[in-house]
Amino acid sequence: MKNFQFTRLGFLALFFAVSTFPAPTSAQSTKTSGEGYTAYSLPAKHPGPLSAPTFIAVLLGGHGDVDEATRDLCAHSGGGDLVVLRATGEDDYNNEFHDVCPGNSVTTLVITSRDGAGAKFVAERIHTAHAIFIAGGDQSNYVRFWTGTPVQEEINAAMARGVPIGGISAGLAVQGQFVFTSMIDTITTPEAFADPYGPLVTLSRDFLNEPGLRGIITDSHFSQRDRMGRSIAFMSRIIQDGWATSVHAIGIDETTAVVLEPNGHAKVLGKGAAYFMTLDHKPEQCEYRKPLTVRGVEILRVHAGPDATFDFNTWTSPTGRPLFGNVVAGVGMITD
Repeated sequence: MKNFQFTRLGFLALFFAVSTFPAPTSAQSTKTSGEGYTAYSLPAKHPGPLSAPTFIAVLLGGHGDVDEATRDLCAHSGGGDLVVLRATGEDDYNNEFHDVCPGNSVTTLVITSRDGAGAKFVAERIHTAHAIFIAGGDQSNYVRFWTGTPVQEEINAAMARGVPIGGISAGLAVQGQFVFTSMIDTITTPEAFADPYGPLVTLSRDFLNEPGLRGIITDSHFSQRDRMGRSIAFMSRIIQDGWATSVHAIGIDETTAVVLEPNGHAKVLGKGAAYFMTLDHKPEQCEYRKPLTVRGVEILRVHAGPDATFDFNTWTSPTGRPLFGNVVAGVGMITD
């Protein structure tokens, strides 16, 4: 073994060499605060000429972003400001989007109350956005703070004029026509099976008018948190309550994305799978304080990959694996 010794002069030389060349730091956002909101703004790294945005929907299952899906969101933005919406936290996403999408400026709006959702500054930032991204957290905050406010109006207006939108985890949960709002707390599959009308099964509809996601409820962290069963319970409730005669659900694994184009064609990216589910009939038993019974739920499992696609028009996939879900007296089974 060799022994290394530093003279005092050599140590000082090394110290000053390291001190002279510090590690690069992340870009710093400019912070602006108002009643019920805080904004963090970061200019584009490499700004270019603006063009009109074109719509896509980016649906992320949580726990990690998918760079290709992020690039798709920014590519459809036409440059300009990418607005991140959240109810807690700070500007964590700013540097990530700054690096992956150097042509976009990034503004994170942390909206912590209905006052913040009614602020003129917040509405104007969403109104001028070229892309919108809804962060994770707790979707009940989004439903509580945004419903009936300019934030909800401006998001819907932005999508209608072609602004692309993405969401992850709780942000994914609010993208469908039907939403598990988690107003009291989350719910597990066994709890939803045991009582589909229990107090934790809180559902709403028409929170956002996202193109391509009518008649659909979404769920995240899908395989990792065993959420297929609770999605079946949500679908059963939607039909039992007369909100629809047929309903679809999309469950997305962590570090996985579904990217939906306006023509209804989608690709599945990342490391996991997406599950596309259909219930087109009433459950046999879906009542208060009684275990769920519903049979014949159709499921297509599409694993992410270069050729993984899904057609929302026909609800089919050339690479999908068909499965069937049955729940009898609160006990679920998935079969080929």
